[in-house]
Amino acid sequence: MSVGERVGTGRPGRVALAVTDGMLHFELSVAYEVFGSAPDAVDGPWYDLVVCGTDAVRLGRFTVEPEHGLDGLAHAGTVIVPGWADVDVDPPADLVDAVHAAHEAGARVASLCTGAFVLAAAGLLDGRRATTHWAHTDVLAARHPRVEVDPDVLYVDNGSVLTSAGKAAAVDLCLHLVRLDLGASVANTVARRLVVPPHRDGGQAQFVSTPVPSPGNHPLAELLPWVLENLDRPLTVEDLARRAGMSSRNLGRHFRAVTGSTPLQWLLNQRIRHAQELLETTDDTIDSVATATGMGTATTLRRHFHRTVGVPPDTYRRTFRATAR
Repeated sequence: MSVGERVGTGRPGRVALAVTDGMLHFELSVAYEVFGSAPDAVDGPWYDLVVCGTDAVRLGRFTVEPEHGLDGLAHAGTVIVPGWADVDVDPPADLVDAVHAAHEAGARVASLCTGAFVLAAAGLLDGRRATTHWAHTDVLAARHPRVEVDPDVLYVDNGSVLTSAGKAAAVDLCLHLVRLDLGASVANTVARRLVVPPHRDGGQAQFVSTPVPSPGNHPLAELLPWVLENLDRPLTVEDLARRAGMSSRNLGRHFRAVTGSTPLQWLLNQRIRHAQELLETTDDTIDSVATATGMGTATTLRRHFHRTVGVPPDTYRRTFRATAR
């Protein structure tokens, strides 16, 4: 199933966290925070989150008590496998078997950080492109040569199998799943609750000087909010450089360091995200959305939107209107 076919299903369904000794607690906590409860501003269905494992799991000073055994993974629509702490040790066979069985039963399976080692052991990454924390990509590639390991991206979406890089990228992938299921507007609401950027594209580089920029601590701190408030304008790289008071070359260097992207690609991504929100939440015509997002014409919007999201804007809107009923 393609990304475009899954966008805006409106059916969040059951999310199962696969837990066992040796899991990284940050990634587990991220998944629990994103899928565990709906933000107050979200009025609609939310995920049914369950924790599946064999025994109580000790995470530092905390203990996680699974609600179901690992066989419960097979009854979930989405299975999240948090990071695996010791990549030099094979993950437990019962966990690997349960993850494989869940995928065979039709679950969408996503790994966070080194959880990719569990998916690889289950054979779910054979012949597929995948990623993990940049420090362990060589190990993953050597141990599982049938996996096409990409060390330079934040996450990889293969439809029913998804993998992410470390820490902050785990947040990105979880928000990506929410965006696919419930749309950009809901994903942005969750991001605001977490105080993180609403969208970082999966193809963005893992190693970024400031992966989650905070206000005032980088050279683009004033420029980026200004751009988001002026997306209806036909901005160019020269316009952004002039606004930032630097040369186009310096602007490009700072964009790469702060966002992991070029100025034009970052700007296009913001235009597309804004278009998604308008399509979900307003009755504006496609021409009006194109004008409001700085795309100029409906033809230009349709071309970029289809290439980025996977479906035309008209189809995207109809999908959300249908699932909202």
